[in-house]
Amino acid sequence: MSEKRVLITGACGYVGHQLGELLVREMPVVGVDIVQRPASFPVFTLDICDPVLVELLRAEQITHVVHLASALASARDRELENRIDVQGTRNLLKACVRAGVEHITVISSGAAYGYHADSPEWLREEHPLRGNPEFAYSDHKRQVEEILAEYREQYPGLKQLVFRPCSIVGAGTDNKIGQLFSGRAILDPGGHNSPFVFIWDEDVVRAIRYGVWRSARGIYNLAGDGALTPEQIAALLGKPLRRPPVWLVKMLLGIGYLLYLTDKQPGQVIFLQYRPVLCNRRLKEEFGFVPRKTSQEAFEYFAREALKLELQAQAAEGAA
Repeated sequence: MSEKRVLITGACGYVGHQLGELLVREMPVVGVDIVQRPASFPVFTLDICDPVLVELLRAEQITHVVHLASALASARDRELENRIDVQGTRNLLKACVRAGVEHITVISSGAAYGYHADSPEWLREEHPLRGNPEFAYSDHKRQVEEILAEYREQYPGLKQLVFRPCSIVGAGTDNKIGQLFSGRAILDPGGHNSPFVFIWDEDVVRAIRYGVWRSARGIYNLAGDGALTPEQIAALLGKPLRRPPVWLVKMLLGIGYLLYLTDKQPGQVIFLQYRPVLCNRRLKEEFGFVPRKTSQEAFEYFAREALKLELQAQAAEGAA
């Protein structure tokens, strides 16, 4: 079959919806998700852990799958997160093999490398994946990549393209990264000044499209050029930089978690202390994709759009 027919998991999500709206102009596209939103392509309400997934792949004659589905559960429900992230990926891969799918693109995460004090200054694809056990998302992404490695060895006929994106930002960013910078101050516990790497959401969508069109194989960090420290981020946002001692942040998180004021646990302070800083050399030189925005340009764009939304919301409140 020469025509590409694509199925997107998590098709109603932040990146999935943008990708579907782009690809549907060029090839047949369907999506699956457990939620619904208006789209220009069919989206089936389906859990990726459902065994019927293989029948859908066959019925739609799917040649290419883009796996974006990820857990949105609270950190208090780790079993559910594991079911969606880890077991869901395993079920999808099994369905792809049984249905004769040719190619799968999986969006992993730079979090799979883990948040560690001894990480190299720039992480490359050959560095070990050490996702932190105390961080469900990080730990699950590591487990997913172990499953992918098993399938590459056992089922080489299913071509794999794996992206490890850094923090994704754009005009409509509404995720934990966006929330991190929406407060009155920028936090840098312990004063580590660990850098953030950003990728523009439109670059993410373009990179996936590029890979699908070429049925590309390989593993690639997905990041813009350069990085921004908390100090630089605070300056760009015009917000103060707070550097409380780590023990104090852990204590406050511990109290907040016990009182159900937050779903973040004390051990997760490492998320801010030791950021995985992704090198994108292989993405540009081997995969052949160059992001249009650098880390700083992507973040500045996100910050401008977030400010517009904030001002609009304030104006709406004033008019009410």
